[in-house]
Amino acid sequence: MAKKTSLFFSILGIAAASLSSATADDFYRGKTITMLVGSGVGGGYDVYARTFAPHFSRHIPGNPNIIPKNMPAAAGLAAANALYTVPEKDGLTIAAFTNGASMAPLFGSPGARYDSQLFNWIGSIGKLQNVCATWHTSPVKTLKQAQTQEIIVAGAGASSNTAIVPKIMNELIGTKFKIIVGYDPTGGLNQAIESGEAEGLCGLSWSTMKASRPDWIRDKKLNVIVQMGLKKLPDLPDVPAMLDYVTDADARQVLELILIRQELGRPIVTNPGVPKDRLDILVKAFDLTMKDPAFLADAERMGLDIDPLSSGEMTTLIAKAYGAPKAIIKRAGDLVEPAGNQ
Repeated sequence: MAKKTSLFFSILGIAAASLSSATADDFYRGKTITMLVGSGVGGGYDVYARTFAPHFSRHIPGNPNIIPKNMPAAAGLAAANALYTVPEKDGLTIAAFTNGASMAPLFGSPGARYDSQLFNWIGSIGKLQNVCATWHTSPVKTLKQAQTQEIIVAGAGASSNTAIVPKIMNELIGTKFKIIVGYDPTGGLNQAIESGEAEGLCGLSWSTMKASRPDWIRDKKLNVIVQMGLKKLPDLPDVPAMLDYVTDADARQVLELILIRQELGRPIVTNPGVPKDRLDILVKAFDLTMKDPAFLADAERMGLDIDPLSSGEMTTLIAKAYGAPKAIIKRAGDLVEPAGNQ
């Protein structure tokens, strides 16, 4: 009798699991997913997100419609705050975060009202290695020259990478970038350097430059003087990496922590509390999209670099960052978010 009872409950458990899976698979049919995009229309994050969305939908059972909603305020933190407070834990809201949003709370950003470790990280479309470059008319052609001569670089908001990265370089390796902030991030930065208002740009991602200004690269209008990443870009094997210039052990830990933001790149995220079966569907759909020939062909046509991280890899990086020594976090935060550490 005991064996029959055990067998009955085993069969019941299998049936319940199958029913749950079938229910989850059918959940998205006829539904709409809202995708919050932490940048303005036409920006790098927006282009990646809108290229990704229709292919992602094809790999979700039921093929839900995906509607992008741009929320560029506060350097993308508005989108992160909005996602965190979505009351419905149903898997119908996702976000394409800016890379800085993932670690803004760690670095004490007053605008980050969420806990990054509670988000469900679906995956990242690509890494986001920043570079610093001068215009082809500039007399400064090398990093060594940038350590001895002042260079005016254009920046967007004070919390943008184009303002933060040159400040970090000034502090850690003694460059002499003079940062002028306030330029529109989608067109103003480009116009500033093309018009001669600024001599260079520091903190734009190489992948964004390739996608938005391929003529700059094709026509050799840029002198790329340094790259910032945990590893060198295949496109730029001869361009020095900032990490190679940081010899102090603590300073190197600080820079490596900051560079995790770039490694996280272009995250796709959903809110805390989404049921595991629906989260599993979204993660699987993301992984399939990253291998989808149609998506990869669209990305190549748009000039987008695809270098994905899985959900597990992202979660591991987030845990590593938030587990760093407090003194290292404080010093990194003072560079990235000084207002949040006063």
